[in-house]
Amino acid sequence: MEFLIKAAQLIMSLSILVILHELGHFIPAKLFKTRVEKFYLFFDPWFSLVKKKIGDTEYGIGWLPLGGYVKISGMIDESMDKEQMQKPPESWEFRAKPTWQRLIIMLGGVTVNLLLGIFIYAMVLFAYGSKYLPNENVTDGIWCVSPLAKDLGFETGDKIIAVDDNKPIVFSSVFESLLYAKTVTIVRNGITKQLVLPTDFIAQLLESEVRILFAPRIPTIVSGFPDISNAKNAGFEKKDRIVSVNGVQTKYFDEFKNELQQNKGKNISVGVNRFGEEILLSVDVNDEGMIGFMPSNLSLTQLEDLGIYSLNSTSYSFLEALPAGYHLAIRKLGSYINQFKLILSPSTGAYKGLGGFGTIGSLFPGKWHWQSFWEMTAFLSLMLAFMNILPIPALDGGHVMFLLYEMLVGKPAPEKVMEYAQVVGMLFLLSLLVYANGNDLLKLF
Repeated sequence: MEFLIKAAQLIMSLSILVILHELGHFIPAKLFKTRVEKFYLFFDPWFSLVKKKIGDTEYGIGWLPLGGYVKISGMIDESMDKEQMQKPPESWEFRAKPTWQRLIIMLGGVTVNLLLGIFIYAMVLFAYGSKYLPNENVTDGIWCVSPLAKDLGFETGDKIIAVDDNKPIVFSSVFESLLYAKTVTIVRNGITKQLVLPTDFIAQLLESEVRILFAPRIPTIVSGFPDISNAKNAGFEKKDRIVSVNGVQTKYFDEFKNELQQNKGKNISVGVNRFGEEILLSVDVNDEGMIGFMPSNLSLTQLEDLGIYSLNSTSYSFLEALPAGYHLAIRKLGSYINQFKLILSPSTGAYKGLGGFGTIGSLFPGKWHWQSFWEMTAFLSLMLAFMNILPIPALDGGHVMFLLYEMLVGKPAPEKVMEYAQVVGMLFLLSLLVYANGNDLLKLF
C-alpha cells in the first residue's frame, strides 16, 4: 500500500508539472500565431491512450509516463520531422517567427516551472505556516544513528555549531549542508573541536546502509510489543515513557540503549513515567541487549508537546507568504544546484547516488499528506526548471543556446548541425535515464 501511495503521488505531481510546463510553451506559441500540432501528457510511441483533435492541435495522453511534450510546427525537436523542414517555411511555423518570439516560446516552460515552484511554496506557507527546530535549541546535542557518523568523528551528544564558516539556524539543514562542506565545528563536553570531512564523504554515505548520520535525541516511549516480549510480560504498557535504568537517569533513547548493552542477560529495574506517575518495573534483558518493545518514532510537534524541544513557528498572511515563498524557493534551488555540482565532480562519488523515478518517488511520504505532497511538488518544479535550462540539445536550454547563437551571429545555426545536436542530446538523455533508473533497480538487490 505504501508503494502505491508513493507512486500515486509521483504520477500526480509529475502530471501537474508536465502539463503546466508544456502550457508554458503552448500559450506563447498560440499568442504568436504558431501552429502547435500536438499537446501530450506522457509520451505516445506507436499509440496513445486518449487523443482528440481540436483545431490544428491534437491533445492526448500517452502510455509512457516519462514526461510530455508539445510538437510545434517548423521546429527541429525530438520528432525529427525532416520532411517538413525541407519545405519553404510557412508563416505559421516556428522557424518563420522572429528570434525574440521563438526565445519566449522556448523559455516559457522553464519560466512556468520556476514561478510555479515559488507560488506553491508561498501557498504552503500561507496554509500551514512554518515550524522548525532551531539548531541552537538542540541543547543536549545530536544522536548518531549511523555507524558512519562515528567513523567521521561524531559522537552522540555533540553540538554542531558551524559547518565550514556558516552557523546553521535550522537543525534539519545541517545534514544537507554537510554534503558540500569541508569542516564541521562541534562542542563536545564543553570543548570546541573541528572535524574534517573526507573528500569521498558522499561516496561513503551512499555505500552506508543508513543514509542519515544523526537526528535530534528522543525520549524512550513504548509504541508496541513483538510476539515474544520480556517487557510486556513485566507489565510495560503502550505510551510508557522510560526515564531510568537501575537508578541511572535515561532521558534519551540512546542513553537507555547504552544501559541495556551494559546489562545483557541481567534483570534490571526500569523507571517508567505512566500518565505522570513514576513506577518501577523489573525486567530481564536478553543476550542481545533488548527487552522487547517498539519505541515511538516521534515527530517534532510531539517532541515539543513533551517539552523535549522548543520549535519556532511562524504564520503568514497571503501577502507575507509571497516573498517568504520566493526566498524559500531560492534557497531550495540554490541547494539543488550545489548538489548537482557534486555529481559533476567524480572525486566526491556523488554520481553513484544518481537516481531515477524510484528515487524521486521514495521522497514522497508513505501516507498521503498534502503539505508534504505540495512541498515535494514545488521542489520538483524548481528541479525541472533548472534541468530544462541546461544547454543540452533536446532540452529547452539546448534550443535557447541555438537561438542565442542566432541572435549574436545574425543567422541560424546550420540545420544539419541542429539535427545532429538533437540526436546527440537525445542519446545522452536516454543514456542518463537508463543509468539513473538502473541505479534504482540495483538498490533493490
